[in-house]
Amino acid sequence: MYVIIVGAGDIGTPLIEIATEAGYEVVVVERDAGRADEVASEFDCLVLNADATVKQTLLDADAERADAIITTTERDATNVMISLLATEVDIPAVVSVVHNPEHMNLFRQIGVSTMENPQRLIAESLFRSVDRPSVVDYMRVGDVAEVFEIVVGDDAPIAGMTLVEADQEGLLDENTLVVAVEREGTESPVTPRGNTRIEAGDLLTVYSGTGATPEVTDVFGHYRDHEDDATDGVEL
Repeated sequence: MYVIIVGAGDIGTPLIEIATEAGYEVVVVERDAGRADEVASEFDCLVLNADATVKQTLLDADAERADAIITTTERDATNVMISLLATEVDIPAVVSVVHNPEHMNLFRQIGVSTMENPQRLIAESLFRSVDRPSVVDYMRVGDVAEVFEIVVGDDAPIAGMTLVEADQEGLLDENTLVVAVEREGTESPVTPRGNTRIEAGDLLTVYSGTGATPEVTDVFGHYRDHEDDATDGVEL
């Protein structure tokens, strides 16, 4: 796959590393000469020290044969301009970082796949590590729904139950679906059925239409008394 990455900052640089390690053919466009030199010396890719808001720069990057372009600059206006030029030269997949949520609709209107406010996503991930440490990983789906991985605790209400039993007990509502079960000693995750029994220590992949809220994650253990959260550690 041939990918153009615009920007070699905090987001672009790790992306360049991931793409080159995956064996992609990568062209990087970076306006800052110092950053461009650093990327050229560190990664196996072509680097253009140029302005990607100029159409000729994308043509110099051989955009006509590119499979995708990902723009990661710090300014939404710049990312919009680059995305428009990318669609003009018919790059099949155009992906952009969006820093201001109010601009999301603009990007969608021009057919750009987006990643909203990466700084906030990092902040949310750090907060979850403290607030819900049992959640191993998660991904937002739409505005509210989430897919997350969670380890079943020894004290989990669902531990020892089949999915049918958990449903009968009201532990899994219509918005919650266990989509994979990974257990120590198994080579790969199992797609669960109604008679699949959930055990303590299982790593579950769960879809929740209401998000990975405490009410949802408590079913899988590691819960706490949420009513007391506001006064924990406070002398009254």
